[in-house]
Amino acid sequence: MSKLSMRKQMIKAMKDMNRSEHASKSANILELLHTCEEYTSASTIGVTISRFPEVETNLLIESAWRAGKQVAVPKCIPATREMDFRIITSFDDLETVYMDLEEPIVERTVSIDKGQIDLQIVPGVVYSKEGFRIGFGGGYYDRYLTGYEGDLVSLAFDIQISQAVPTEEHDIPVNKIITENRVLHCREMRDVK
Repeated sequence: MSKLSMRKQMIKAMKDMNRSEHASKSANILELLHTCEEYTSASTIGVTISRFPEVETNLLIESAWRAGKQVAVPKCIPATREMDFRIITSFDDLETVYMDLEEPIVERTVSIDKGQIDLQIVPGVVYSKEGFRIGFGGGYYDRYLTGYEGDLVSLAFDIQISQAVPTEEHDIPVNKIITENRVLHCREMRDVK
């Protein structure tokens, strides 16, 4: 199956989840994330502002602030398909841009180098147990993660885990995937293969 058809099929399955199930599973994922060493040791976390049907990230952002962590959110640059992660200290630092995405307001936020982000929460649509993913199709993270040396973790619903996904040479896998039921140690899965 192609990336495009896998992406479409999974987005439909995620949208079929009712809102209370979605909220409950997102809360379970956040609880598991809080127990992970990558999260507890991180001072600065990079994360996107989610939209339904993605795993809810606003609760993660709020809990990170309460824990004294910095939160960096990407500003997308469509002309180059690059991202500029910027520190937000409040949801008031965000504006709605194209496709209803919420991004940092440049005048109210400060840009941060990827080397200063300890934990990058990487979004995706479909994942293999080895940590390879099919994203939303823009290629932004493929570009951004080149040369990134911090921890790579994804938050996903169990239904998003597939036996395999098509991969390309430039794909950078995540090291952990946290679902509502389990923590997948992807690096270990890759080492076994």
